[in-house]
This record gives sequence, structure tokens and C-alpha cells, in this order.
Amino acid sequence: MTDSESTIAPPTPEMESEYQDHEQQQQQQPNPTKKPTNNGNTTTAAAANTNTLAFSIWPPTQRTRDAVVARLVETLSKQSILSKRYGTLPSDEASSAARLIEEEAFSAAAESASAEDDGIEILQVYSREISRRMLDTVKTRASSAAASSVVDAGTAPQTPSLEAASATAASEDSSPTVTES
Repeated sequence: MTDSESTIAPPTPEMESEYQDHEQQQQQQPNPTKKPTNNGNTTTAAAANTNTLAFSIWPPTQRTRDAVVARLVETLSKQSILSKRYGTLPSDEASSAARLIEEEAFSAAAESASAEDDGIEILQVYSREISRRMLDTVKTRASSAAASSVVDAGTAPQTPSLEAASATAASEDSSPTVTES
């Protein structure tokens, strides 16, 4: 017989009697962790407690909402992919815009919630609303900056205009490609 092969010896009569004695003791002693349920079945207390303890993902805590606002402020006021296209906002403007974006997104997600939704679906609505509103904010600001730069031709806009960003993207997309034969 090799090391990888093993055999299990049949139980001895003493082992069988010990097992039977243990089974009888288990049946005779009431188990304090078991509770009867409505249908007569028993469940463990731990299982009953897990049914009453629920992890809730919606609504987010105030700490989470504050973290979302802080991240929005950072995204709107610092260099990012978004700012390369639409420009950055000053910190105070980014802070007020971020709070407004988060509050509106939270309200929209809460209104869309229904009793059968789990928290994940509502959280996805919340996230989409934040993204949509953030993009709308920077696009609106970029277009208003472009419009004001047209009116006041003597000053350069602080942020790149929407038209300039679109023209740049269009020229990048229409650049000729070279293929080898």
C-alpha cells in the first residue's frame, strides 16, 4: 500500500456503542439554540437571527454621501479626463455644484425606489444620476464659457470651449490611416 492510499478500519463495537450513547443523549437533551417555527420545523437561533439582521446598501450613510461629494469636488476642480475636455471649475464653484449634484441624484434615486428593489438597483440609479448630472454641469459651464468668450472677444476663456473640444475630437477621428499592402 502506498502513502496516497489509505483504508478506513471498520468501527469497533465499542465505538459503535459510544456513538449510539451519544445519539441518545443528544435526543434527550433539549437544544437551547433551536426554536420552533410556525410550521413546526425547528431552526437554529443563529439562522433566526440572520433573518432579522439585514445588510442595507440603500440609503447610503451620511459619511458615504459626504465622500461622494468630496470626490465630485476633486473631479470637477482638479485635472482629470473630464477637465481636459471641458475645463476645471474653481474650488468654491465645484463644491456647491458637487453638493447640488449629489442631493439631486439622491432624491432622484429615492423617488425611483420601489418596495421590491434591492439596494443595489437603487444604488445604480444613484450612480448614473451623479454621472449624468456631473457631465451636464461641466458641459453647461463649458458652453456658457464659450458663449461669453464670443461676446467678449478681447479675453480668452478660462476653460476650453465645447465647440473647440468637439472640433478637436472630430479632427482626431477623421485623421487618415495608413495601411500597408
